[in-house]
This record gives sequence, C-alpha cells and structure tokens, in this order.
Amino acid sequence: MFELEGIFSAVGDFLASFLGAPLLQIVSIIAVAGVVIGFLMVLALFLVWWERKLSADFQVRIGPMRTGPHGVLQTIADALKLLQKEDIVPLTADKKVFFWAPVICFVTCFLAYICMPFGKGLIVRDLNIGILYIVAITTFTVISLLMAGWASNNKYSLLGGMRSAAQIISYEVPLSLSLLGAVMLAQSLSMVTIVQGQGGSFLHWYIWRQPLGFLLYVTAATAEVNRTPFDIPEAEQELVAGYNIEYSGMKFAMFFLAEFINMFTVCAIAATLFLGGWNPPFEFLSFIPSWVWFLGKSLFLVFILMWFRWTYPRLRVDQLMAFAWKFLLPLAFLNIIVTGFLIYLFE
Repeated sequence: MFELEGIFSAVGDFLASFLGAPLLQIVSIIAVAGVVIGFLMVLALFLVWWERKLSADFQVRIGPMRTGPHGVLQTIADALKLLQKEDIVPLTADKKVFFWAPVICFVTCFLAYICMPFGKGLIVRDLNIGILYIVAITTFTVISLLMAGWASNNKYSLLGGMRSAAQIISYEVPLSLSLLGAVMLAQSLSMVTIVQGQGGSFLHWYIWRQPLGFLLYVTAATAEVNRTPFDIPEAEQELVAGYNIEYSGMKFAMFFLAEFINMFTVCAIAATLFLGGWNPPFEFLSFIPSWVWFLGKSLFLVFILMWFRWTYPRLRVDQLMAFAWKFLLPLAFLNIIVTGFLIYLFE
C-alpha cells in the first residue's frame, strides 16, 4: 500500500519539470491550503453527525435517520439551510467588529494545522517551535469571542463573551504547562521530532511517562473547547446562547463549526504528543498508512470528549474557575518538577 508521502513527492516532481520554482511554490501553497480546508470542512460535518448519533445512543434514541443512510446527509442539509438564512445584524451593533469576529474564530482553526503532522511526511511546515506556535495561534479564539460579545451591543452577549474569555484564559495556563512534560522528554518543540521520539512500539509513547500530563491536558482541553462539563459559555441559565446570541446564518455556522474543528485540534495534539502520533502500536502494523493511525487516535479521543459531554453535569462557574487555579495548576507544576527530576536522574 502506497504512502501519501510518495504520491505527493511524485506529483511535485512532475509539476517541477515544467513549472518554475516560484510558480510551483505558489501553486503548492494554494493546493495544500485547499486540501486542508476541504478536509476540515468535511471533518466538521462528520463530527456534528457523529455526535448527534452518539448522543442518541447514550439516550436510547436513534438520532437523525431520514436524510441519507442513517442520516449521514443531515449535516449537509443543515449547512445548506444555514447558507440560505438571512444575515441579520443588530442596528446598534458595531458592524465591522461584528463581521470580523466569526471570521477570526474560523480562520484561527485552520492556522493551527500548518504544523500538524497528519502522517509521516504529511505536514505543511515542520516548524522548530511547532507546539508553541499551535498554543499561541489558538489563543486568538479569545479575541474573537470578546469581539462577538462586545460588538453585539447586547448585555447577555457581552456577559457570555467575558465568561468565555475568563474560562479559556484560565485553562490555557494548565494546558500549556501539561504539554511541557512531553516537550522535555523529546527535548524539542517540533511536532515531528516529538512523534519520532515515540517510535518503535506503544511502550515508547509518552503517555506512559506522562500519565498525569495527559490527564491534565485532556481535562484542560475539554474546558478550552467549551465542552461539558465545562461549557459555561452556553449560558443556559440566562436562556440565551452566550456570546453568539445575535448571530444568524453562516456567521453562526462559523462559530459552530469552529467549535468542532477545535475539538479535533486538541485531540490531534494529544495524539501527537502522548499517543505516538502517526506511529503504529507495533512494528508489524507499519504496513498500514501512517495517516490512518493519526486519524484513528485523534477520533478516539474525540469520542472520549463526546462521551464526557453526554455523561457529566455542568459545573457552576465558581467551581469551574476554582478547579483550574486550585487543582489543575498546582498539579501541572508538580508534573513539570517530577519530570525534570526523573530526566536528570535517568537520562
């Protein structure tokens, strides 16, 4: 079975034979961007359908069934419906900020995939500060949520935006610290180098040497993407949707799809840093394409987050903030100290 890396290399050599280097680079950038955007759009639609089916299974229902086999076309129908919805902008809203808020949120989701290794050789750019770049670029989501809440000129939207920003900023600290254990073991910030350090068998995966770091990351990442039991921004206690209450049509859909893409992003990061990335659990399974292992591990973690959502109740906002600062943060520092001490003793 051929690896996609070899196919892309052959196509690149073929195009380079009659295109100049500058033009080939421009064409390559546009093509890769189109492939990544297309993949993530299809993935977001699939995740929406998958969560609806899983929630139905957990609640002993059948979920969407009428549109396509087992309702597989339901999310496509929903997307087409949102495309036809009227774009309503409040008269008193700051129209420029109101417009750019969902755009920034949506674009930020894609920028994180510049240095995400989908498989062996399947990476847009292997940055030497890859994980630092991903953590930095995803924080732009905070800005978009604040923009949406403030520009709507609605006190409930503003309250939802402030609450979302407070939650994301608070959980960003233990999340970033939980990643440092894997970085210390690999002695690199490059996503590819971190994956290569976990080659061989599943016993070399960093989850065995960073069990606490993995649990801290999954917990903080669940809050980062506003998933239950940390989905305080939904603001059901106010009978509104939070920061996006004034949005409709595709602008609302951009926030909605960005949430699912971000969920896959945090799971892909966990699969890369703790579960060996594209590496198979055993060497004799290396005949299976590397991207299959990466997607399989990432989607398994997505399933775990969906399982959380339909199992646990929502925390109060005071419990949520206290959990981040009084529980996760001290454990994250403890994990770094213990990891550094063990590396000093045994490596």
